[in-house]
Amino acid sequence: MMKKSTKVIAMMMIGIFLCMLDTTVMNIALPAIQTGLNTDLTHLSWALNIYTVLFASLAIPLGRLADVWGRGRMYLIGLGLFGIGSLTSGLSLSVGLLITGRAIQSIGAAIVFPASMTIGIQSVALSRRTGVIASLGVMQGLAAALGPTIGGAVTQFWGWRGIFLINVPLVAVALCGCIAWLSWRHPSHGQVKLDLGGSALVMTTLLALTLVLVKGNDWGWTSRVVLSLGVTSALTLIAFVWMEAHVSAPMVPLALFKDRQFNGAALATVLSGVFMVGLLVLMPSFFTKVQSNTELMAAIMITPASMMIFIFSPISGFLLAKLGARRVIFSGSLAIATGYGVLSLMSPSQYWQFVLAALLVGAGYGTIIGPITVLAAGDFTGELLTASQSVIGVFRQIGTSLAVAIFVSALAANLTTAKTQIRTYATTTVTTLSIPKQAKRDTLRVVDHQLATEQTAQTVHEPITAAKARRLVAANYMQVLKARSLQSAPVRIKAQIHQQVAQKVHSQVKHTNHRIRTAASAIKAKTKIELTAAFMRPYQVAWPFTLLLVMTTWCFAGRERKSGKPS
Repeated sequence: MMKKSTKVIAMMMIGIFLCMLDTTVMNIALPAIQTGLNTDLTHLSWALNIYTVLFASLAIPLGRLADVWGRGRMYLIGLGLFGIGSLTSGLSLSVGLLITGRAIQSIGAAIVFPASMTIGIQSVALSRRTGVIASLGVMQGLAAALGPTIGGAVTQFWGWRGIFLINVPLVAVALCGCIAWLSWRHPSHGQVKLDLGGSALVMTTLLALTLVLVKGNDWGWTSRVVLSLGVTSALTLIAFVWMEAHVSAPMVPLALFKDRQFNGAALATVLSGVFMVGLLVLMPSFFTKVQSNTELMAAIMITPASMMIFIFSPISGFLLAKLGARRVIFSGSLAIATGYGVLSLMSPSQYWQFVLAALLVGAGYGTIIGPITVLAAGDFTGELLTASQSVIGVFRQIGTSLAVAIFVSALAANLTTAKTQIRTYATTTVTTLSIPKQAKRDTLRVVDHQLATEQTAQTVHEPITAAKARRLVAANYMQVLKARSLQSAPVRIKAQIHQQVAQKVHSQVKHTNHRIRTAASAIKAKTKIELTAAFMRPYQVAWPFTLLLVMTTWCFAGRERKSGKPS
């Protein structure tokens, strides 16, 4: 029979899976949601961003609140809020209600995530702790990586509302399991008080920082509001560090950052998250917009990365004890760096090359994310253990936000340049055609529409359709009759004139269609080249920075010798 501790850990895994899945599951469904709610992307982006913003800014104070009021009680409250938020999001009829639902979800996730880590870890004996931490860490990385794949599949078969409604039965299962198996005894904390000042400062710091990261590109990196938020984040961070050094019960014990291995774990969490999410955030859009695949196919095409996380996360946890932290983290970092090398040099039309890059990045991320949660926990116990998991959870969200900010901003700048070049090329190409002015305007209008949706132009089979050709024949025929004053001419004469006009018009239409198709093919080829370059350039720029991830290796200890000293 399954042990009670195993059941508790399973319930914690469900909570972690839900929290991390919803950081990435929505991305691929954005076009479907935009159509379903009849809204623009600017407003819809808040439904995506508010989850990251509130999750990151509330995880630490709500994790501390769970320590004081009882983790089991807070965990149930968090699950309930997450379920209510999911139901609200899935049934929303307006973008405002969707944003509200996502906000409720994120508050629930900010409670569930740190509490689930601590409850899961403390449900087993110290000898089993490393394995449990590794398992919970694997679930974090795997859920975030599977988000786009699950989102694409659910959207394809059940519509965009399904990506939120699938959470509800899982929440119900977790609630029932927790009520049955969680311990409700909570030790008295005596005179321990909440660090309200530290809570306010850390929330302000993270809220301002996350807003800068997720909205900097929309608002402008040098705009007054972004610069003000940046300054606010820096000043409140300084005030937070000072306050935490002088209060008796700090929100984030600064002792965490005296541990070199914890600092390395934090850096590795952020950087590996940046490079993993960087892969997940751009390539689905590339596959749908540039290569014209469906959302489901795009989700399937990035599955190799998720598959490797699933395989390598548990393997790396096993290797940690055999090889030591330094070698394991180094091998994972090297795999990500090599994967980005392949991304920066590959030909995206050759899918096998992307598969190779995805396998490397996924394997590298899985190798890092498995042991990183164990390494972050170190030898901490009690409140330090809870704080370590909350802080690492925040760093994970910061990594996600950084990835979106860096890669999406770089893509936006590249697309602006690409669109300008494509429009200039299209104008030059179409202007030189010896076709009617109206045909030129119609052709450029099609190009502008395709550029507005950032898609490769579709092949134009018959720019001037048969129906339009008949209208041209009729109009030209009437002009000829009027010009020659033949309105009263015999039917036989009119029929001859009509036949002559029709032959001339059809000849001109055939000539025009051929020229437009040739020009459209050239514009399509140019569009695909420029848009592909716009999507690939961020990976080329990011490749050298993967060395920063490799360098974090030296924060970790090597394999212990028999003497017990690190090598």
